Amino acid sequence: MAKQAQQDQVTRAARRAVLIDGTPVATLGVVALALGSNPDQSTAQKAWWIAITTVFTLAVAWVLLRAFRRADEYLRRIQLESMAIAFAAVLVALQVATLLDAAGIIELHQLVQLILLGGVAVWLLIADLRTRFPRSPR
Repeated sequence: MAKQAQQDQVTRAARRAVLIDGTPVATLGVVALALGSNPDQSTAQKAWWIAITTVFTLAVAWVLLRAFRRADEYLRRIQLESMAIAFAAVLVALQVATLLDAAGIIELHQLVQLILLGGVAVWLLIADLRTRFPRSPR
């Protein structure tokens, strides 16, 4: 029982650390998305958008690296399994969007960003649910 309580505290501490690291990164992502949504951008606006998007991408990589280094073997396994499921969901969604684009029903370039953001959301949701409700050992 004490081992489970210690594991719960480790999990909460890891989740809190990712939240503290990830909040500014998520805010930067929203700013990058807002700057990139204007179709008629000047050269300066494009340069700002590219710079902020680059910083956002590097910040995401930094947060993930820190989270993996902090995590124990169990949390790393949960994260990798969650990433694999999200990756599969993104691939399926992109394939469906490509077929719909080929049929002339939708335009692919409008959905790619939403599909990728949805994949990240699926990854985070699955990882969160797996750490909150762990499976019983077999």
